[in-house]
Amino acid sequence: MVRTPAGEAAPHRCQAPRDALPEGGRLLSRASTSTEEPLQATLAWLGQHAKRATLEGLARFAIPSDKAFGVSVADLRQLARQIGPNHDLAAALWDTDRYEARLLATFIDEPARVSATQMDRWCKDFDSWALCDTACFALFDRTAHAWSKVAPWAARQPEFEKRAGFALLWALAVHDKACADGPFLQGLQLIEASAEDERNFVRKAVNMALRAIGKRNPALHAAATEVAHRLAASQDRTARWVGKDALRELTSARVTERVATPRRRPRAAPAP
Repeated sequence: MVRTPAGEAAPHRCQAPRDALPEGGRLLSRASTSTEEPLQATLAWLGQHAKRATLEGLARFAIPSDKAFGVSVADLRQLARQIGPNHDLAAALWDTDRYEARLLATFIDEPARVSATQMDRWCKDFDSWALCDTACFALFDRTAHAWSKVAPWAARQPEFEKRAGFALLWALAVHDKACADGPFLQGLQLIEASAEDERNFVRKAVNMALRAIGKRNPALHAAATEVAHRLAASQDRTARWVGKDALRELTSARVTERVATPRRRPRAAPAP
């Protein structure tokens, strides 16, 4: 595992050994008309590829292990590629309430088939930053309902549900390249309003969303930096941390140079 800028562990892509996959290279058939058989096959695969060291290592990253198998994220990503998109199986995996099964569900679900109701239901099930962030970065930010969930979730009280609002805003700042500045300026208001929440997993997501917005373009960099300066001058300890930590990155030479340099659009392929 590698660490995010927030200092938390994040999954990385690497190849799982070929013998970790079933003979023939595919675990499931997309033609299956029932989810029960592929669900049981997937759960059996997770049990067979569990490692005690992986399970015990979850505690170092503040991830509950009581519902985990002990399968690495790298192996889960490899398995997800073998399964392919499968909305029905994703729903069944999520309902098992097992950690790796739920991570896998976020990797194989189909964004176009994810409803707003499903997003709300899954959000209420978040019990760790890892599950919350993976769902937001791997699935939710690619759905048609992503922006409509940012503000409502950011206003929720449970720690990981509230984190989801800012993790989703962070994910959209990174991935939604075509979005105009308006929604992100509104996001800065949400950030400022929640910057005094001292809970660890909320304040870190608030901080990361602020930093991500400030790295999109010059206008948003100026707006985010202004918010960060106000927070850094706050009398509230948590808000000061959010602001000062964001300023360290937003005012660094690396970021200011990057934001000031227009990104080149890839050249169109020549006509045949």
